[in-house]
Amino acid sequence: MNDTVLIAGAGHAGFQVAVSLRQAKYPGRIALINDEKHLPYQRPPLSKAYLKSGGDPNSLMFRPEKFFQDQAIELISDRMVSIDREGRKLLLASGTAIEYGHLVLATGARNRMLDVPNASLPDVLYLRTLDESEVLRQRMPDKKHVVVIGAGFIGLEFAATARAKGLEVDVVELAPRVMARVVTPEISSYFHDRHSGAGIRMHYGVRATEIAAEGDRVTGVVLSDGNTLPCDLVVVGVGVIPNVEIAAAAGLPTAAGIIVDQQLLTSDPHISAIGDCALFESVRFGETMRVESVQNATDQARCVAARLTGDAKPYDGYPWFWSDQGDDKLQIVGLTAGFDQVVIRGSVAERSFSAFCYKAGKLIGIESVNRAADHVFGRKILPLDKSVTPEQAADLSFDLKKAAA
Repeated sequence: MNDTVLIAGAGHAGFQVAVSLRQAKYPGRIALINDEKHLPYQRPPLSKAYLKSGGDPNSLMFRPEKFFQDQAIELISDRMVSIDREGRKLLLASGTAIEYGHLVLATGARNRMLDVPNASLPDVLYLRTLDESEVLRQRMPDKKHVVVIGAGFIGLEFAATARAKGLEVDVVELAPRVMARVVTPEISSYFHDRHSGAGIRMHYGVRATEIAAEGDRVTGVVLSDGNTLPCDLVVVGVGVIPNVEIAAAAGLPTAAGIIVDQQLLTSDPHISAIGDCALFESVRFGETMRVESVQNATDQARCVAARLTGDAKPYDGYPWFWSDQGDDKLQIVGLTAGFDQVVIRGSVAERSFSAFCYKAGKLIGIESVNRAADHVFGRKILPLDKSVTPEQAADLSFDLKKAAA
């Protein structure tokens, strides 16, 4: 019997599977396929702290190389190209074929590319990997004006960083407000005001139709309303595409992700999928979903590692997210889509408040700005399917800590 656990992908999900297996005393071989030249590393700092730093990749690494050696976790620098399910083998770009007892697909997602004329010019950049962040870090000192396409977490984090470094910044967003897909209008309004107050120009309801250029040099971004924003750098953050193609080619069911059950197993009992690439059946929310967050990646990794070491349970992680934009920390717990009431707790003017989101009178999520205690409260109470009334949420004299206890 082959006891090799082969993990395809060395991001947050893949790294955590390997570590959790060893923590659970898994005795077999663990191999981590890493298609980047770096040791496994953290992604959240790439759009913020790393761009502001002196560019030390070691500051991002989960663990030094010795850790992997000491834990007998093999790091294989290669790229998966196909899965032989019948032979239980993974074929790598180098031509190597590795047999597995269980395969964990932690293939993540990739940038959605901008499909307009001149989008492949050297100064049209993306920000998801360490190499992409390093290119940006090196180019920013020579640039004066950047257009950011997309007002999601990554776009706004980068925009705030670029503005703090003295660049002129325009943000282009097709939606009518920032982060429209993930936060309430109240939170969007706050961050619009904060970014605008810092001198970032926001453009809503328009899309980029072309990158204006002179030769290979970017000169601007042409918008759907006919205007052109001058710039010498473009950063694109228009979402991601889950990496499902190799799984699909192997005959595994896929849709907006690799389809897995409540225990994160694919239709093949020898293959699991986790993290940004996994479309999972949520026992907690009663629906199929794909969640892009560090919390989801690491919690799903722990769930799979537990199953592989004899403690099989459905995945029931409760989602939470964060985004650091300039001096503001946004923290979100729960899934707030479908809310029908928002109650503000705290003070928007004092830059410390939360949006408590309700649906049919029940608390379904909390979005907090510089108010960590409310976020902690949400992470305690929401997974227990408990609530506080809208009146209690609005009343600052109501003790949330006592309610959580």
